[in-house]
Formats: sequence, structure tokens, C-alpha cells
Amino acid sequence: MDLTIPGGMGAEDAIKKLIEIDPEIKAIVSSGYSNAPIISDFYKYGFRGAVTKPFRIEELTKTVKDVLIDKNINTLPI
Repeated sequence: MDLTIPGGMGAEDAIKKLIEIDPEIKAIVSSGYSNAPIISDFYKYGFRGAVTKPFRIEELTKTVKDVLIDKNINTLPI
């Protein structure tokens, strides 16, 4: 889910609504703003992973796999 949607609902609001429907939802947040608190502390906001833009397909693939097998790790580049 994109953190910021101009004129629309961003990831932070959307995840709250989705958690009401399914508390075990497996969602990944993405943003070009790597210093946003939600990106560095994604689990606190209800996400299972995070990727910063621009990202490579390998980074996204790894994050999706980790989320699907319930690995709680941050995939931001070090």
C-alpha cells in the first residue's frame, strides 16, 4: 500500500479500516519518503513489511515472501 495518495486515502488510514475487517491482515507499506515514521516502525502501525521507493523487484519479492511466511523484518536498505 502506498503511504501517500494525493486526494485519496493513504496507507495509514486504509490499514486501520482493514484491520477492523481482518486483524491478521498481511499488508506492506511503500513510500518514497524513507524518513516517515510509519516506514521505519511499520509493525507498530499494523503492517507486516515495508519497502522504500524506488525499489527493485528483488526487494519487493523478498518482502512479500517474508510477509507470507510471517517473518517480521524490515527490508529497508541498510
